[in-house]
Amino acid sequence: MCSKSMRASLIRPARWPCLDECPKQLTREVRTPRPAAPGQLAREDYEDERNGVAAIFCAVAPHLGWRQMEERASRTRRDYAAFLRSLADEHFPNAERIVLVQDNLNTHSPASLYEAFPPAEAARIKARFFVPLYPQTRELDEHR
Repeated sequence: MCSKSMRASLIRPARWPCLDECPKQLTREVRTPRPAAPGQLAREDYEDERNGVAAIFCAVAPHLGWRQMEERASRTRRDYAAFLRSLADEHFPNAERIVLVQDNLNTHSPASLYEAFPPAEAARIKARFFVPLYPQTRELDEHR
């Protein structure tokens, strides 16, 4: 939950929470590792097989020393919308406005909220966030 000082800090540019997500391949061992024996190290085979994919959603507010990570089975608009709702309702419930810094992936739009929730709920969540538009990374590099 946000205290008054945390809520006030959310409006300063250097204090915005950031959001990103990434897919991760899940693997499992093909052969059971052999335990160490007297005079020998444990033996582990480096062969593995694919065991699905997971999406990791991560929100970070470095100035607060805070981060939140969630694992989901997929990376869809509905997953993104559910993560935003958890940020608004569980992690920053007292913040009047959450300035969210994120990349411009196709799922990162208010339309995701309307796809996942009824219109009234989507509008409520959308009103809690301000998402500034930033130029592409390449253009940002030119200004450093």
